[in-house]
Amino acid sequence: MSTQASWRSAVAVRTALVTALASATALTGYGLFSDDGAASTGQANDSTVNANPTTESAQKPKPQVASFTTADAGACLTWNIDADGKINSFEQADCAEEHRFEISAREDLSAYPTAEFGPEAEIPGTARQAQLREELCRTPTLRYLDGRFDPSGKYSIAPILPPAPAWENGDRTMLCGLQSTDSRGVPQLTTGKVSERDQARVYSAQSCLRIEESQTLTEVACGEPHQMEVTSTVNLLENFADGYPAEEAQDEFLADVCTRAAEDYLGGEENLYQSTLQPYWGALSEDSWRNGSHSVNCTLVHARDGGGFSTIEGTAREGRGALTIDGGPPEERPERNPRR
Repeated sequence: MSTQASWRSAVAVRTALVTALASATALTGYGLFSDDGAASTGQANDSTVNANPTTESAQKPKPQVASFTTADAGACLTWNIDADGKINSFEQADCAEEHRFEISAREDLSAYPTAEFGPEAEIPGTARQAQLREELCRTPTLRYLDGRFDPSGKYSIAPILPPAPAWENGDRTMLCGLQSTDSRGVPQLTTGKVSERDQARVYSAQSCLRIEESQTLTEVACGEPHQMEVTSTVNLLENFADGYPAEEAQDEFLADVCTRAAEDYLGGEENLYQSTLQPYWGALSEDSWRNGSHSVNCTLVHARDGGGFSTIEGTAREGRGALTIDGGPPEERPERNPRR
């Protein structure tokens, strides 16, 4: 298969993958802090409810309860995660430094127009937290970002509730905010405010990615079965500063850029030829571009003749002898004259 033909076949596979990834962004898990009552992670949907106190509650002054945090919109939070997945050292952080959560809004659930969050109420479970995220977090978060949020990107909208002791003491604070999670839904360390960052979900060079049955990507060790190996990240804004490039323009540009990236990554065109792998790249929709995503990954894949990607084990950086493709060695390449 020629390089030209292989990248064209990869474009068709990519289209299905990009569509599936966009629809799967809501699959991140809840309950990061479930053991001690503060919960997070998940993608917001479109409906929002603005809570207002009932007349009865407005007439009866509520006792002041200390909140588990004084942090408000615009602040960033971080915490440590130990080997058992337990959370500790929950604190505010400089948004320019590493953090796991950026607050977009601060809500008081005691103002919600039902008795659901009264003094004796239990902390909401993960299903109800998902509803609260949709009802109370999405609109203020979009407002916080001036409407520029890419739901297909690396950030998700999420709530944080008080830890169990604070909830039992009457604290009904809910923080809405933004975070970037791994494939298990665990918030990752990031730097900078979301409004100042490229929102594209990209991976660093030398990362190997497995395509799950749900059509989401999971980063794995290259010795494990995977379908993609990342060679570089390309910021399309640097080449298309005047506005969104149609996917055809992206393909035309990236076909050359990602082929050169693959050759550089493997140490030359001959090594790419012998690997039997093909350059492949992501693409951005106009909505993603408009809402803050501008980068894509160049990767290496092995496209099957019948469609889809082969399963690879090993890293291409160590040569064809280190690779297995669908359980066997790379196919032998016919001799040819050197290309460059």
